[in-house]
Amino acid sequence: MQTETPGTAETTERPEEELEDEVTEVEGTPETGGGLPSGLYLVGTPIGNLEDITLRALRVLRTATLLMAEDTRHTGLLLAHYQIRARLLSCHKFNERSRADLVIERIRSGASVALVSDAGMPGISDPGARTAAAVRAAGLPVTVIPGPSAVTTAVALAGCAETPSFYFEGFLDHKTATRRRRLHELDGLRCPVVFYESTHRILKLLDEVEEELGPDRSLFLARELTKKFEETVQGTPTVLREHFRTHSHKGEFVVILLP
Repeated sequence: MQTETPGTAETTERPEEELEDEVTEVEGTPETGGGLPSGLYLVGTPIGNLEDITLRALRVLRTATLLMAEDTRHTGLLLAHYQIRARLLSCHKFNERSRADLVIERIRSGASVALVSDAGMPGISDPGARTAAAVRAAGLPVTVIPGPSAVTTAVALAGCAETPSFYFEGFLDHKTATRRRRLHELDGLRCPVVFYESTHRILKLLDEVEEELGPDRSLFLARELTKKFEETVQGTPTVLREHFRTHSHKGEFVVILLP
């Protein structure tokens, strides 16, 4: 039986004064081993199935002085599942710039700071890249603890054997004109193009691909990866639209635009 992480709640911006005091204590089993050397640790976490976490990641989460999380409530559930006690501080897209200064200050004082996103690898279409760059620029150590990635998981499932390379775009812009223009630019790459899409825009994307790149263009869609209702489907926009007439299109999508 799979154990899954819950849906991710949207984070809203709050005053910086409130954020500075936002430390959440998560109860669990304290670690009896030695501590970590000071530095920033970017920790990969499950993208759905809670079993997809490494022993090294669990050790770092247990022993770090401070844990920075995109959503403290979401990460708190992961920590509770593994009975990990931790001090959590938020680090999301609205406050990461100021949080980077705090991380540098803590590391210089001897702290080990672990940073996680809600799912997958920090810094990959998630908070973390700005903090890592700032810490490295300050001459302080940055260590990555590799973990699951929706990008590589989807590419492996798609079996893109015709080309040894692929391009990762992240999220397309929300603006229609910008999205359509970018699709044309990506079409020129002549390799599989991977991007994320939300349940709210996936049907719109199928229309855009059909209208901008042609009705015969093939896409590979991976929905709810590693979760109970994981689904993969491949076909033209018309085939995929017909599929979703009788199947759910709720959840998070990884889309691969096939060459």
